[in-house]
Amino acid sequence: MNEKYCKDFENAFSPLTVCEEASRCLLCLDAPCSKACPAGTNPDKFIRSVRFRNFKGAAETIRENNALGAICARVCPTEKYCQKGCSRSGIDHPIDIGRIQRYVTDFEEATKMQILKADKHNGKSVAIVGSGPSALQASVSLRLLGYDVTIYEKENVLGGMLRLIPEYRLPDRVVDHEIKRIEDLGVKFITNTKVGEDVTIEQLKEKHDAVLLAVGYSYGKILPMFKDNKYVVSAVDLLRKIKANKGDVKLPDNVLVIGGGDVAMDVVTSLKLIGVKHVSDVVYEMFSEFKASKKELEGAQKMGVTIIDGYVPSEVKDNEVTFTHREIQSKLTLKADMIVLAVGQYPDVTNLGVELVKNEVDVGKPYFTNDPKVFVCGDIAHSRFDKTVVGGVRTAKEVALYIDMMIGGK
Repeated sequence: MNEKYCKDFENAFSPLTVCEEASRCLLCLDAPCSKACPAGTNPDKFIRSVRFRNFKGAAETIRENNALGAICARVCPTEKYCQKGCSRSGIDHPIDIGRIQRYVTDFEEATKMQILKADKHNGKSVAIVGSGPSALQASVSLRLLGYDVTIYEKENVLGGMLRLIPEYRLPDRVVDHEIKRIEDLGVKFITNTKVGEDVTIEQLKEKHDAVLLAVGYSYGKILPMFKDNKYVVSAVDLLRKIKANKGDVKLPDNVLVIGGGDVAMDVVTSLKLIGVKHVSDVVYEMFSEFKASKKELEGAQKMGVTIIDGYVPSEVKDNEVTFTHREIQSKLTLKADMIVLAVGQYPDVTNLGVELVKNEVDVGKPYFTNDPKVFVCGDIAHSRFDKTVVGGVRTAKEVALYIDMMIGGK
């Protein structure tokens, strides 16, 4: 285990400092922070509870609104959502909502609170394909409505893309604890079962009243010019390897990363933490249009990552890549022992019935397919939310209500 890679990147609040931070809240009557939270976690309410030392009440608010509250507290890009709406920004700087939420969910775990309780079974069942954040939230939302829920996961470990987020940001123990809570609610998990091969959609439809496809974007894209290049690896494959080995992996000293999203920042920061000396990141976007969260970008820069913006790969020969600038007449050639592509992901929908996932559904109905028993949520849904954990939680909560209306006769 690599201690630097596994050590929390951000220090947690103490009982004193969390109360000090909560006391900065302006107690807005029509709180913009809660309006800006995709998951509806209601930060103004739980911050108010913390301010008055009611940690139990704060935990109840978070957990009742977000089954993955402890995870979102660590990985949610709060500067894009709740903190962006914080009224305190007009005075000095926004409330550190993420760290307050982390303190409360840590308190919940330490005191062994059991907040959620499933309703009695209503006699109907739902199969969920995938076990990522949207699948996990959907399973909880449906159990609370009384449905029998079974999750089918192709891998031997649960969590989906949560298992790729670096250990310094999201420890495996946190994911394990969240999944244990969900299992305690009565959700069933079947691993090592790939829907479309080991079991078909039709078989699931015969066994269950509805099927929810929550397949994440778990495979890394490879640009055509880099195909079959022995020096190239996808970002998600590398992150998966590093996380599985707790950062204890041997990599060359000169690594080139291509891409500028949060996944790319996870890669470059992880590389630095496990001891890679020279990490260069070439990004299509200019800094003014950077896709990665500000916190992730600043963290990478503090680690000493070289970030070059505005360049597009135009030619590659083995481990040497030539880039062309988007706006000025300039070329850049870099040679590296390993090339990591962080240029996007795609889902595995093989044999699921692609027409169910990539149909031309009305944008106002992102969770429906042309099969009344099959629904979608998370990354593959035509949703207005970003492909983030908190966005997945929102889509899951919404699709659970639609499923309840459709098969619950409401």
